[in-house]
Amino acid sequence: MSKIQTIAQQAEAIAQKLSLSKYDIYGSSVDETSVQVDRGTPKQVKASNRSSVIVRVWNEQNQIGVTSTTDTDETGLEMALKTAYEASAFGVKENAPDFSPMATAPTAKVDFTKAEPAPVPQLVETLIEAEKGVLDAHEAIVSVPYNGIAQRDIERFYLNSEGAQRSEERTYASVYLYGKTEQEGRKPRAAGAMRFKNGLAQLDVNSCVKEAADKTISHLDYEKIESGKYPVVFSAEAFLSLLSAFSNMYNAQNVLDNRSLSTVESLGTEVASPLLSVYDDELHPENVSSETFDGEGTPTRRLPLIEKGVLKNFVHSAGTAKRMDAEPTGHASIGAKVSVGLNYMEVLPGEWADDAYDLETADGVVLIDDLQALHAGVNALQGSFSLPFDGWLVKDGKRISVESATVAGDFRDVLKSITHIEPKAEVTPGGVCPRVWVSELSITGEA
Repeated sequence: MSKIQTIAQQAEAIAQKLSLSKYDIYGSSVDETSVQVDRGTPKQVKASNRSSVIVRVWNEQNQIGVTSTTDTDETGLEMALKTAYEASAFGVKENAPDFSPMATAPTAKVDFTKAEPAPVPQLVETLIEAEKGVLDAHEAIVSVPYNGIAQRDIERFYLNSEGAQRSEERTYASVYLYGKTEQEGRKPRAAGAMRFKNGLAQLDVNSCVKEAADKTISHLDYEKIESGKYPVVFSAEAFLSLLSAFSNMYNAQNVLDNRSLSTVESLGTEVASPLLSVYDDELHPENVSSETFDGEGTPTRRLPLIEKGVLKNFVHSAGTAKRMDAEPTGHASIGAKVSVGLNYMEVLPGEWADDAYDLETADGVVLIDDLQALHAGVNALQGSFSLPFDGWLVKDGKRISVESATVAGDFRDVLKSITHIEPKAEVTPGGVCPRVWVSELSITGEA
């Protein structure tokens, strides 16, 4: 008998004993091993097991109580169900959460093979070699202060009193390297790279080393940039950062709370250039940590958010979907409250655009590689942003690192002023996206 079947049978027996008629349980467990190194020696080796179980119980007045536990044996479940029922007396009565109507719908079949965990000495050796590769790339690179390699084994499950039972397991490994330079009379420069795959054996560590080294070296010969308006090209990671920072545009909970750039009436309206299409695709083949169901048991799927510039859908939980006469979309997380969030973004060109846009021959274009201070430089309710960035000024195809500068604008204007989306997409931890060209944005250089 599987673990989820055992928990389901125990929960059902306890519920009958406590006279509980409606409940659900969501749980996850993560086994993780990670290492860090410093100049060829292990700096930190960690192994951890983190478990979390959320139990929700509805009382006779349909009020809901929520509790969390890390104990899934019979005693722990009984205590959690009892505590959640007692807490339900204080639950909200208006717009109370309910089961997802899709909690028993079939989930997508994902072709996934769990990877065997690598021994810790192999993790350490791999990371030491990677660090050495970055350090040896250029004499100015004196350290790799932020580095790490990790492997994770994740198990998730969901069940409810109406017979829903779901479970899945995943493994993935990750590596990140962040090099730092020091040159006499010059400011320190830094850049990094990251890779994700199902396991250590599939992890392309060499390409991560090369990218981290190349980016770090490219910032050595930096120059000041004059303040003004420039055509801007966003890297995949930078553009996805903006899409996530202003995710309230497609978040149904934010719309209902009047804390969004959108309203209910925004669906079907043009919010971006017809060149742009954005999907949320948790099941994308490149998403190594894909989940087939969300915290409410709703199956995940590919959801169009923006198609050819038109806002098509909001992301929903069961509660927001009911209030807006829509379907749950597989984007809910449960806890003391139900929250809604994006999963895995995919950006595609919406319509054909001029293929003359080429960074190899561009002149006077700013290429933004990484946006910083998103927590402080974004006003998500107004749509405005002013953010420091790492990037280059492209002159006659040559990239010149920008010493220090910020980019500012309005997110809605950025979406509508897209002039080109390159055909080649890049895989990042947060999604898949090509480089995106924008007609112009304000760049402020250091005085």
